[in-house]
Amino acid sequence: MDDSSGLKHKELEFTLAAVSQLSSSSLSSSSSSSSSVIARFSADAGVAELRFHRDSEFIDGFYVDIGTSQLFKLGPVQSLCVSESSGASKEKSYSRAVTIQFRNEDESRDFHSAFEQWQKDVIQAGIHLPNGAIAASKSKFDYKIEPSSAKMYFHYYGQLLHQQNMLQDYVRTGTYYAAVIENRVDFTGRVVVDVGAGSGILSLFAAQAGAKHVYAVEASEMAEYARKLIAGNPALAQRITVIKGKVEEVELAEKADILISEPMGTLLVNERMLESYIIARDRFLVPNGKMFPSIGRIHMAPFSDEYLFVEIANKALFWQQQNYYGVDLTPLYGSAFQGYFSQPVVDAFDPRLLVSPPLCHVIDFNEIKEEDLFEIDIPLKFIASVGTRVHGLACWFDVLFNGSAVQRWLTTAPGAPTTHWYQIRCVLSQPIYVMAGQEITGRLHMIAHNAQSYTMYLSLSAKMWGPGAVQGGILQTSSGKLDLKEPYYRMSQPQSYTMAQDQQPQQLLQAQAIPIHTEDLDEVELLRQPSENT
Repeated sequence: MDDSSGLKHKELEFTLAAVSQLSSSSLSSSSSSSSSVIARFSADAGVAELRFHRDSEFIDGFYVDIGTSQLFKLGPVQSLCVSESSGASKEKSYSRAVTIQFRNEDESRDFHSAFEQWQKDVIQAGIHLPNGAIAASKSKFDYKIEPSSAKMYFHYYGQLLHQQNMLQDYVRTGTYYAAVIENRVDFTGRVVVDVGAGSGILSLFAAQAGAKHVYAVEASEMAEYARKLIAGNPALAQRITVIKGKVEEVELAEKADILISEPMGTLLVNERMLESYIIARDRFLVPNGKMFPSIGRIHMAPFSDEYLFVEIANKALFWQQQNYYGVDLTPLYGSAFQGYFSQPVVDAFDPRLLVSPPLCHVIDFNEIKEEDLFEIDIPLKFIASVGTRVHGLACWFDVLFNGSAVQRWLTTAPGAPTTHWYQIRCVLSQPIYVMAGQEITGRLHMIAHNAQSYTMYLSLSAKMWGPGAVQGGILQTSSGKLDLKEPYYRMSQPQSYTMAQDQQPQQLLQAQAIPIHTEDLDEVELLRQPSENT
């Protein structure tokens, strides 16, 4: 069918072995019965729905709104369809669950494929909208992000004081300005989309560089401030249109030659705005259009910091009190201890704390798919430069503005000028011991969650020296689970690390042969997989 909602599928039917509501008896016949259950996909008045019929009659209570439901595979021929409650509460809840039994695995696979396709069409429905209009159906953002998290997120970025904090990061703002102005050839006469425009500063930069027109897309209340700021710069304002809404939902009158955005969070991927940047690419960017930035890299290296480890461990000592106003707190000590080590530490640290040269994980914004960011798995392999205790993994990131005239990097590396991102360190509750030249292996596994961040699983291993080493040694392994959403902010203002007056950051890096500045790498080199000697 082809209705005004943009849903263009004809009715689709599947014959099922059985269907039942959770905790109720089966409503379909067994294999020996002549009656059968039919699952029918259809679109009625713009609503995509799944209904179940037996003997050509609708089974009362068995109705699924595809746009607000999830389908889970319980087994090769059994699935569970969970529907969102339609009650008055604003909090999302799931009140109806239907178990579906298929006749064979092929039909199960075909049913799941059909369900996913119909859901995609629901998300994309209503695409023929005027410039700046917002689709009525749920967007990709709404499906994967918890409403309470989104509300807090947009409230935070809707306040001028937080925009000021980012604008006053002169490394960040200055690098963006230089990347745009130095590459006027890319912007002159071009259409630009500013993804998550915030105050509109990047849109103003693009207009200064000669953009034909800039669409500043901002979902928070900051859109109103952006309009006011842009209107106050009349020489540029006539070429900038502010559109309030999510990039997943709004529609534009034309395609973009360039996307510009500042989608980076802590560890590059926190807040999951990179996914919106990729969605904007797929929706708005012309083929072979440019992205500013175009490439991001996560850098990682093991570190040793006894002071930090003791500081975190000592936080839990409060729970070792056996007589706190007559109450024994020790039953919660173990949970508190692990809780403090589940917080990534955000601060600026001395690069001399690194135990080995770093490796990097490359994310090419031009090529990566949105779903590739749902789960990020990074194998780790380092060679220790010194003998010490390894307390965890230090991480930072950089992004490349690959302009036609000038390539410019924005880096958050330790030793470089401090940004509002700082660096991040994942501290393990059990350090491991290494000797100089020893191999350290491990894994950083990050899984996205609906609070706009990631759960991080880190493991580091090293072989112990001594008897048995000839036969392969004994592995000492330490692992931890951390929540990138709940970091420990150790510093509130940018500070440079302490160093001797006669030493400069570059000298410190050379002393340990740990190259962490990236501005001198060309695109071919940066995309090459890092080797052990990177």
